[in-house]
Amino acid sequence: MRIEQEIKLDFKDVLIRPKRSTLQTRADVDLTREYNFKHSKFSWKGIPIIASNMDHVGTFAMAKSLAKHQLLTAIDKFASLSEWKRFYAGDQQLCNYCLATTGIKKEDDELLERILDVIPTPFICIDVANGYTQRFVDCVMALRKKYPNKTLVAGNVVTAEMAEELVLAGADIVKVGIGPGSVCTTRLKTGVGYPQLSAIIECADAVHGLGGHLCADGGCAAPGDIAKAFAAGSDFVMLGGMLAGHEECLGEKIQENGQWFMRFYGMSSREAMMKHYGRINPYRASEGRSVNIPYRGKVEYTILDILGGLRSTCTYVGAQRLKELSKRTTFLRVTQQLNEVFSAFQVSELISES
Repeated sequence: MRIEQEIKLDFKDVLIRPKRSTLQTRADVDLTREYNFKHSKFSWKGIPIIASNMDHVGTFAMAKSLAKHQLLTAIDKFASLSEWKRFYAGDQQLCNYCLATTGIKKEDDELLERILDVIPTPFICIDVANGYTQRFVDCVMALRKKYPNKTLVAGNVVTAEMAEELVLAGADIVKVGIGPGSVCTTRLKTGVGYPQLSAIIECADAVHGLGGHLCADGGCAAPGDIAKAFAAGSDFVMLGGMLAGHEECLGEKIQENGQWFMRFYGMSSREAMMKHYGRINPYRASEGRSVNIPYRGKVEYTILDILGGLRSTCTYVGAQRLKELSKRTTFLRVTQQLNEVFSAFQVSELISES
């Protein structure tokens, strides 16, 4: 047993220091990035934000909405071949903004093979909760050999040495994050995790040194957190909770006291396991929570809010392109980010008292 004494940081622990800028307006900021991937040699251009492969967020409806803004969607691994075919028939170009998700079980590989036989998506997302097993590394190596021209996204990990191992095994993009998600209870159930900002900084340095790329997965609760993830060195940012509750999601709609809510749950939750497998294996525990969140309408308005916040961040530090943000960022450690005197809870109290 050993203890690391160095303090590790999360998004809430820092702010970005403003710097002198020559930009005239937020409209001058270019949020698109162009990447050439290490192993697949594929070149992709767009805005590097990805809708999570959660079954109620990574939907085909979400993909259609996000693709209009050149954003990506990781389609959940439970999507059937027939659903993929219907989606592909609508607009073949949409596949350039989709990731086909798979796990490491034999049946996952079989479904992926059937999908890729007819759907030309350039991305494969290999998604497991624990990216530290040899079985997972072997799976990445096998998929790299089987699909040499596909861009592999692999995770999740949070430490530099494992991020490097995944790149060496064949991953083009390493997914970083254990426990920061809004409906993830891994840290409560296992005591395992790593503050997300420090995980991004340390893994980005390792991954970029090998010519790979990094996707920050989890922990973003507001557009400012997305900006911090990019500023810390992320090439892509994956969002779950921030995109949940929209019309494009598949969560169950529930009406309570005249207000509409949508169901949102972690993919390791009891609800998800019962839905997809009909059981919870006796050797494991649920590592996700289920919540009802307010219905938020179309995702279009949320996307515009996120992109507007990112452009504003770039304007504050003088970054004309998103690519320049990390080079122009100085993080300040803080004890408080926000003045919460008029938080939503307190505002509701004031209204009820008046």
